[in-house]
Amino acid sequence: MNPADFFDLSDLDEPLRSLFAGVEHVWDVLKRVHAHLEALFPQQAGIHGQVDPGAILVNPEQIYIGPGTHVEATAYIAGPAYIGANCEVRPGAYVRGDLITGDGCVLGHASEFKNVVMLPRAHAPHFNYVGDSVLGRRCNLGAGTKLSNLGVNSDQYKNLTGRRPTIKIPLPTGASVDTGLAKMGAIVGDGAQTGCNAVLNPGCLLGKNAMVYANVSLGKGYWPADHIIKLRQTLEEVIIETR
Repeated sequence: MNPADFFDLSDLDEPLRSLFAGVEHVWDVLKRVHAHLEALFPQQAGIHGQVDPGAILVNPEQIYIGPGTHVEATAYIAGPAYIGANCEVRPGAYVRGDLITGDGCVLGHASEFKNVVMLPRAHAPHFNYVGDSVLGRRCNLGAGTKLSNLGVNSDQYKNLTGRRPTIKIPLPTGASVDTGLAKMGAIVGDGAQTGCNAVLNPGCLLGKNAMVYANVSLGKGYWPADHIIKLRQTLEEVIIETR
């Protein structure tokens, strides 16, 4: 459950390096993102890449865009947000704040990001929802992949108790560990991939180089590295009778 079990942290640049320093459980990094960004701005704010006319930057005094990064028209970025060098922020991308990316990342068309950490060359390129999640190096989310961050019964529980339940991760031993987070999406390890329209339910931990086939709805818990998670379905062919 340590960050090093999911990510190569050996040569991270700032602000990612200090963000992960001393983190015991990988999901705990999500609790640090907002405060980490608050410490950076406004001193490190700056637009060093290309922002096309028609892109929207909200709270620019809390936004850093690295050299070589291209923010295309109709993209929306609300600070605080730190986007590294040579990234692509494609049309319709929606950054709701509390985002830290490394270099070479893709924030794709009609994709939404909120409280997210993306290590170098992580890609969420098409119609993705990425909430309260960490994406590892060179991982790729297939078109339409959703990293769900809130349990379906969370609001009902809140109405009864006044607070949302925290997400508990089941362990292979049969026990579980409480993350202390009411909202948590997925931890996607280095090199992992998802197929189109996959859903990673709240509290998914996907190991390095794992592959999730298209249309899989993946339950919370740990899914091992170097495994393929397949969806099996039965297809039926019927001959069309014509007169």
